[in-house]
Amino acid sequence: MTSRSATARQRPEHRQLLPRPRLIEGRPAGSHGIRWDRVGRFVVLGVCMLVVLLYARPLAEIWSARGEASTRRAELTKLQREHNQLAGRVEALKNPAALEREARSLGMVKPGEKAYVIKGLPDSP
Repeated sequence: MTSRSATARQRPEHRQLLPRPRLIEGRPAGSHGIRWDRVGRFVVLGVCMLVVLLYARPLAEIWSARGEASTRRAELTKLQREHNQLAGRVEALKNPAALEREARSLGMVKPGEKAYVIKGLPDSP
C-alpha cells in the first residue's frame, strides 16, 4: 500500500500543464475570447434595470394619487362643513322674522313703507 500512495503523490508533480490552444489566429496568448460569465452578468443587470424602469412610473402614479386623494379628502371635509352651515341658514330663514330681518339688511321695505337713506353717518359695528 505504501507504493500506491507514494506513486499517487508523485503523479501531480510529474503532470505538466499544457498551454491552451489559441482558437483564433492573431489574438494575444492571454486572451480567452468571449467571457460568457460577464455577458450573463450584464444581461441580468439589464433585465433588472428594465424591471425597475417598468415599475417606476406606476409607483410614481400611485404616490401621486395618494397625495391627490388626501387633498380631495380635505376639500370634501371643507365643502361638507360649508354645506352644513348653509343648510342651517336655510332652516333659519324659514322663520318669517329671520327672513324679514335678512331682507331689511339688504335694503328692502314692505309694501306701503317709505324708505329713507341718510348719508354721512359713521359706520356702526
